[in-house]
Amino acid sequence: MSALTRREHDLLGDRDVPGQVLWGIHTLRAIENFPLPAEPVGSYRDLVRALGLVKKAAAISNAELGLLPHRLARAIESACDLVIAGDLDDQFPVSMIQGGAGTSTNMNANEVIANAALEILGHPRGAYEVLHPNEHVNLGQSTNDVYPTALKLAASMASSSLLAALLELQEEFAGKAREFDHIIKIGRTQLQDAVPMTLGQEFRSYEVMVGEDVARLREALVHLHEINLGATAIGTGLNAHPDYAALARENLEKLTGLPLTTAPNLVEATQDCGSFVLLSGTLKRTAIKLSKICNDLRLLSSGPRAGLAEISLPPRQAGSSIMPGKVNPVIPEFVNQVAFEIIGNDMTISMAAEAGQLQLNAFEPIIASSLFRGIAHLMVAVGSLSEHCIAGITAHEQHLRSLAESSIGLVTVFSPIIGYTEASRIAAEAMTSGRSVTDLIVSHGFLSPEEADRILANCLFKESEHARYRSAGDASDADPHPVERPPEWNDRRSMSEGVAHALD
Repeated sequence: MSALTRREHDLLGDRDVPGQVLWGIHTLRAIENFPLPAEPVGSYRDLVRALGLVKKAAAISNAELGLLPHRLARAIESACDLVIAGDLDDQFPVSMIQGGAGTSTNMNANEVIANAALEILGHPRGAYEVLHPNEHVNLGQSTNDVYPTALKLAASMASSSLLAALLELQEEFAGKAREFDHIIKIGRTQLQDAVPMTLGQEFRSYEVMVGEDVARLREALVHLHEINLGATAIGTGLNAHPDYAALARENLEKLTGLPLTTAPNLVEATQDCGSFVLLSGTLKRTAIKLSKICNDLRLLSSGPRAGLAEISLPPRQAGSSIMPGKVNPVIPEFVNQVAFEIIGNDMTISMAAEAGQLQLNAFEPIIASSLFRGIAHLMVAVGSLSEHCIAGITAHEQHLRSLAESSIGLVTVFSPIIGYTEASRIAAEAMTSGRSVTDLIVSHGFLSPEEADRILANCLFKESEHARYRSAGDASDADPHPVERPPEWNDRRSMSEGVAHALD
């Protein structure tokens, strides 16, 4: 051993560990065995914090049970506080993806906390005869209850940040829905003209979609609050005090503020990864829906001259090295790609959860890596979508109105009145003649101009929860908070004379 190293021993023999690090021989072997340095445990702040919280709760509980001397317990708790605060993140160099069901991560935490506690007590690193990583820091524990408990805490913490980002996105969509409530457009199904709607209704549907995913994510997080701390190796609680599981849960709940419960069957809980599968599936659902929304945004903003060009996304960067002036929808494309990644992560998590055998799932590390990476990437993507895209969307109101006015889809509004057969004939004539549907309805004598206007107004400004436009003199509605129809509607003569004029 030189001044720059210290000699440590494990069941495989002796190794020299760098003297300046807090980790020890088990961590050294893990670094060598799993050389994926791009994704160390220390890069996942929530997981390192969760490990510190679990180890602190264990130390407090063991001291209260009289199993751990209070002097050592206090030193371990202080070392855990450093881990919790993030001061020792660089001391967790082990790859997230590792063999051994997370043993390397647990050993890494034990060694870091032990050596930090030794220094607090005034002893050199590696003086394990005073305070040992396994004998004291890991007292009454196993990787098989520490690691999954830490993963659940970390997933809860990471998901809370994602929830905040999703709520912000939902509010951005709600703001745009209010802003666009008065703008008439044509809806589309299968990329073909359908029936009129407002741009506000379109954006409000996105608001609702995000809100539904917020609710589903909150439901999934409830299942992460059931932990198996105290199960030790396979769920029987071997080598742990009979009162340890309940006490450790209570202390961990105090430290985290989470409503934690001990699983009713620890043998089942130690081998089951169902809560991670559920959370992953919820993330996939959210990613898929966000990707669909981004597909819509890219389509609606396509052009600017030769596409739909209904909206403009805020320009973020030059779009081409050869085509001057081109601007691409880079933020929606970014979200799309994160969604693709999360869909792939979900497949990985599903396969890993299924591959567990008997009393333990050895593949929780890849579950954790895929889950935390997906949460982190989705949170960034959602934030970028809110800040750099949705907030700056503008509508091409006149263009939207002209498309709605000229659409064959308007005939659907009149179909219940003139009948499907006659409506089909009107649609065919509009296609061949280029005349508007309302012009033809009136010219064929089906309706007067005033009747056509009233029907269209009632359709386009049909009551909804957030935007209600009422026809003049219609006092029969029981709407407690009506939004009156603009007075200009009263002066309209026909749709063909201008949906655009109606709201000018």
